[in-house]
Amino acid sequence: MPMSSTATPPVALVHGWAGSFATTWQQPGVAALLDDIGRTPLGIDLLGHGSADKPHDPAAYAGLHEWLLRQLPDEPVDIVGFSLGALTTLRSLATRPHRFRKVVLAGIGDAVFEPTTHDMAQRIVAAIEGTDTDDSTALLFRQYAHQAGNDPVALAAVMKRPSSAPLTFDQLSAVTNEILVCIGDNDFAAPADRLAGAFPNSRLVVLKNTDHFATPNSFSFIDAILDFLAT
Repeated sequence: MPMSSTATPPVALVHGWAGSFATTWQQPGVAALLDDIGRTPLGIDLLGHGSADKPHDPAAYAGLHEWLLRQLPDEPVDIVGFSLGALTTLRSLATRPHRFRKVVLAGIGDAVFEPTTHDMAQRIVAAIEGTDTDDSTALLFRQYAHQAGNDPVALAAVMKRPSSAPLTFDQLSAVTNEILVCIGDNDFAAPADRLAGAFPNSRLVVLKNTDHFATPNSFSFIDAILDFLAT
């Protein structure tokens, strides 16, 4: 049944790389808390993750933002994206803002305006594929890739996907949706001031004493989401 124009839309929840709806949004209680405030969570497992298909060809992930749009209802939704989920949401938002109402972007920052560099991704892929390394970040990503339920080959393919042109300040300044940008003060993706400032209707929340991977479990982050999506 089509949603009426006055109905409160569902809240799509989009996890980060090597995560899933279950691990990122159900385990910390975010989905249940949204239910408690009368919001319907819509769990999405990104291509290559969770219950979604897991192709091993990097080219399959080239249009991830278009893939995401195909998973959403035709009517506008509210959406919360973390890390890869936030990057994917941001690109979907930039091309199809009418598909969304309120948007939360977490774990991404001003690097969205910079050309993609593959150095870190290459080190992570090498670690996933078994290359010995003392790179602590790459080792952490390898640990996540090999967690139960994950397909390391598919996750490496996500990292190898063709790069997209960086977004521009002008592109985002044309987006009038209500936006909440959340970033940990210890997140490697920080700062996010320029990203938040690009939108005409946005707010930035800096999560204190929070690194990238701790963001979905942060009480401050969860409180910010619930406050933002309460209506």
